[in-house]
Amino acid sequence: MKQQICILGSTGSIGTQALEVIEEHSDLYEVYCLTANNRVHELAEQARKFHPAAVVIANEQHYALLTQLLADQPDIKVYAGAKALDEIVEAAPIDMVLTAMVGFAGLSPTIHAIKAHKKICLANKETLVVAGELICQLANEYHSPIIPVDSEHSAIFQSLVGEDDNEIEKILLTASGGPFRQMSLDQLSSVTKADALRHPTWDMGAKITIDSASMMNKGFEVIEAKWLFGVEADRIQVLVHPQSIVHSAVQFHDGSVKAQLGVPDMRLPIQYAFSFPKRLPLSSDRLDLFRHPLEFFEPDLQKFHCLALAFEAIRKGGNIPCIVNAANEIVNRGFLDDQCGFLQMGEIIEKTMQRVTFDPQPSYDTYVQTDAEARRIATEIMYKK
Repeated sequence: MKQQICILGSTGSIGTQALEVIEEHSDLYEVYCLTANNRVHELAEQARKFHPAAVVIANEQHYALLTQLLADQPDIKVYAGAKALDEIVEAAPIDMVLTAMVGFAGLSPTIHAIKAHKKICLANKETLVVAGELICQLANEYHSPIIPVDSEHSAIFQSLVGEDDNEIEKILLTASGGPFRQMSLDQLSSVTKADALRHPTWDMGAKITIDSASMMNKGFEVIEAKWLFGVEADRIQVLVHPQSIVHSAVQFHDGSVKAQLGVPDMRLPIQYAFSFPKRLPLSSDRLDLFRHPLEFFEPDLQKFHCLALAFEAIRKGGNIPCIVNAANEIVNRGFLDDQCGFLQMGEIIEKTMQRVTFDPQPSYDTYVQTDAEARRIATEIMYKK
């Protein structure tokens, strides 16, 4: 029987590429549910093509329009709202849930999917950034496997297959460096959102592209790696690798290093998450090492202050990563809306970290309260500047 897949965030970059994978392997996979936040027309178009059992539009204001657009598709059930997202992932026919939503909003439906014993294909990094300890506890309790979809974490995961209990000495987490890696601090003070959105190697949504430019995205991935692989932050090394060919590597305690290489194509880690432990054919470009040099550099933590703040958040623990994530969502949107400068993003996040109430042992309710408080404070700071 075909594996039934629910895609949370089907209209984004990861979601659309996941649909390409499903289309290429339509004998193995079938879409059970598609969800989006605001892109109602794109969601309706996807529903017409893939004929899922259900669609969910998170923004309830679009419910009437989505219902109208799919009026001639009576077999597709239409739902709206955050509660509907939580409920749809629990549907009995679903085998796996691809969490491709962006931001804190992905946390609650991921928890519901875990409690429903679904396989989690994790592309929403904020879930582990905000509540890594809670998510790992729940996944263990409910026997819900988590397979990483981020190219870097998929590479680490692939490098660990077959290694059983062999000790990890270090995780080598690669970063493209984004479009600003060769700029000075003075030059960074005047970059624009148009500059930041021109990523040199990956085609991603606006939020993640800005996070990549500030290297906050890499900071979040360090936090993710800590929870996914049980390795403390001081054993995770970030390497700037402009070619994005070595997607990440693992160094073992005998000095051996295993890495996963490939052309920049997110369909590969998406497909691997779906098919693990099997590898399926994929119609993509192949890596030619004769044509691709491999370079590695240390990240400049003074220039990319957001990465330094992420490491600080890991060291402090508790709800600090949740504060960083919430503040980052505010300043990321603020930068895109011309409300703050590129370097100001890190300054606002740091001030928010200092002002929000610290909780060393947060519960889920604490995370929700922390997220709200951090957003409010970051917004106040941003508009006072």
